[in-house]
Amino acid sequence: MHRGLPTELFPARTFLDDDCGPRRSTAAWIDRRAFLALTALTPLIAGPALAAPARRQAPLAEPLETEAPTLEALLDAEGRIPVDDVVIPPAFRRQVVAYDGSEEPGTVVVRTRHRFLYLVMENGEALRYGCGIGRQGFSWSGRANVGAKQIWPDWYPPQEMRDRQPELPEFMPGGPDNPLGARALYLYKNNRDTLYRIHGTREARSIGRAVSSGCVRLMNDDIIDLYDRVPLGTPVVVT
Repeated sequence: MHRGLPTELFPARTFLDDDCGPRRSTAAWIDRRAFLALTALTPLIAGPALAAPARRQAPLAEPLETEAPTLEALLDAEGRIPVDDVVIPPAFRRQVVAYDGSEEPGTVVVRTRHRFLYLVMENGEALRYGCGIGRQGFSWSGRANVGAKQIWPDWYPPQEMRDRQPELPEFMPGGPDNPLGARALYLYKNNRDTLYRIHGTREARSIGRAVSSGCVRLMNDDIIDLYDRVPLGTPVVVT
């Protein structure tokens, strides 16, 4: 967690088991809706004799936390989320900041401890993006280069990932429901694919958290912005 940010900005929540896994199952929502529907029908099934007299109820209070269906309704066809949406804390929104690192302009730097990705600029500045990173046991560090770029990338789960999650498909075509999101930057080292990516996500609440299997995730509007700024061969430093 980024030091200095209040913990209440990040309520406990279950995320995808894997950054590159299928999207969260809707079974929990379906079961809940089915339960509520069955509850509503109980007086009809039991008969008039068992039905309680109608009472006037006070209006329900608004929920304190934005639930996933409401968040999904905010997203457009490219999975973009409004920049003023309260789901993402201000510190994790895209912004230009002072940068005191030694990397050359044009370098992408991921500081996993703070959950920030920087695109180094001239004059001691950088464009900073909030990101999600690998959870414990899956995080990584080192140097690489952007070896490939894809728009609405297809997804081929690595064999070791499918060994952990046999239900995963061998292939998923690109699109809004693909876990790689709207864009992906493929990280290479010594001309070989590291299998790590910087990619998009629609899971706004995963930004600022360690939830993935090693990939670095940005909100879809942020990965689209970064994709347009960095060419093939861009150096990437993960610390």
